[in-house]
Amino acid sequence: MGISETALRILFVGMGATLIMDLSGFIQARVFGLASLDYGLVGRWLGHMLRGRFRHAPIMGAAPVRNERLVGWAFHYITGIVFAMVLIGAKGSAWLCNPTLAPALVMGLVSVIAPFFIMQPALGFGVAGSKTGVPRVTRRRSVTAHLTFGLGLFVAGWLLMLLFPASICLP
Repeated sequence: MGISETALRILFVGMGATLIMDLSGFIQARVFGLASLDYGLVGRWLGHMLRGRFRHAPIMGAAPVRNERLVGWAFHYITGIVFAMVLIGAKGSAWLCNPTLAPALVMGLVSVIAPFFIMQPALGFGVAGSKTGVPRVTRRRSVTAHLTFGLGLFVAGWLLMLLFPASICLP
């Protein structure tokens, strides 16, 4: 499998997994009334980083920045692609020929490190959501979302393999 084919497959898996995570969040919002993270706040955080401010208490009090919603959503999908790259880098491109669930779920769990120790503290929500109204609920929802992302890595990898087998995978 050439480097460009691998790169395209990583893009597909990362974007597909992130889309599955977002669809799950959308369904939870509609069915159970559970609001998900406003990615505009992530864009606001990134926008303020360009001005030298990395932490907020909380981010909702920071001035809005131009195109924050678009920037936040783009960053969200780029992050999903990066985690797909880490998974495939760790397991090798052979994972794309035979996606397995366990490594994908492990990557989903590993990916929760980012919101617990980077995003939530920087947005003013504390380490692992410790400064939110009900930290255990925040943590549970983060872990659930990221396990869904892990499941999405597997599903996207499996669909890709099924619909467009990689040249290296063909007999």
